Amino acid sequence: MVLSGRDAAGDFYKKINIESPSNGISVLLYASFFIGDGKAMKATVKWVDGVMFVGESGSGHAVVMDGPPDHGGRNMGLRPMEMLLLGVGGCSAFDVVQILQKGKNDIVDCVAELTAERVDAVPAVFSKIHLHFIVKGRNLKEAVVERAVKLSAEKYCSASIMLGKAGVEITHDFEVIEV
Repeated sequence: MVLSGRDAAGDFYKKINIESPSNGISVLLYASFFIGDGKAMKATVKWVDGVMFVGESGSGHAVVMDGPPDHGGRNMGLRPMEMLLLGVGGCSAFDVVQILQKGKNDIVDCVAELTAERVDAVPAVFSKIHLHFIVKGRNLKEAVVERAVKLSAEKYCSASIMLGKAGVEITHDFEVIEV
């Protein structure tokens, strides 16, 4: 069941009822979000059972996170660190596509393949992340794609820039495929 609306403060909210398949426990996920200056963000993460959680973004999108069986999970969702890596890829790919589209380039596909290394300690933070972009299009110039990747890396991608400032070594490369 999903309910949404505005609360007394005027913020939008969404309530989602989720029932755990293993124990029948029903949990209510509540996320409030607002339309504002775009700088403040809210999110809610609700424990379901075991090591399964449901996270909902302030924009109202939900995702299941779970762990592997050897950590008490059932492998029914993304790991939190996988979500972080996907966030870097999504943020950077978004930038690359937007930059190329604004330049009136005829792109038909953009894939960001990410590889990451984590330290062998607790916490097992990322030490290195590499983004490899595969951009397909018609009459694309390598210099234009290179510029888009560089602008994302150095100016626009909040996720990768934030992790870079935290000491993660972040590298990028790309290939252009003519279609």
